[in-house]
Amino acid sequence: MPYLTSPVLPPGTLSRGPQPVIPTGDGLVLRPWRAEDASAVHAAFQDPVMHQWHIRVADSEEEVRGWIAEWQRAWERERSPQWAVADAATDRLLGRVALREVELGDGVAEVAYWTTAAARGQGVATRATSTLARWALDEIGFQRLELLHAVANEASCRVARKSGFALEGTKRRALMHPDGWHDMHLHARVHGD
Repeated sequence: MPYLTSPVLPPGTLSRGPQPVIPTGDGLVLRPWRAEDASAVHAAFQDPVMHQWHIRVADSEEEVRGWIAEWQRAWERERSPQWAVADAATDRLLGRVALREVELGDGVAEVAYWTTAAARGQGVATRATSTLARWALDEIGFQRLELLHAVANEASCRVARKSGFALEGTKRRALMHPDGWHDMHLHARVHGD
């Protein structure tokens, strides 16, 4: 049965070329993951704040190397491309930003991020999220980006607002964390915002 509309983005929109390095223009760079990032990612996941808001745990660098291998393949699969957020001058890992739940045909994806403990309070998440959103909406042609965070995560709510993601509502009991079910704020940024 034919559709009445064409896909917003056709298959191959992302994977037809290599995953780009995206500079923020203010000292950060979004770059593809490398195997040598494993020790920094493992260290980041030992932080108790990461455990509070993230549902994944890193038990070993070997496990993290497996994650990085998945993240490297994600670009070609066009489902959940991930970027390392690094200091543009030193290449020190500061965090991660990603497009999750990519639906090319609908032109929709979810933005996700985390930062290392040392990077918090420096605007890293906001700068990386803003840059990824501009790239996805303006250069690639996505029509809608969503951002979800636990209602209790006030820092993440500030990142969403500062990155231009309008609060659209609350998804009740939407995600299980180690301490129980969390209500989630749903923010979105659309093409033209």
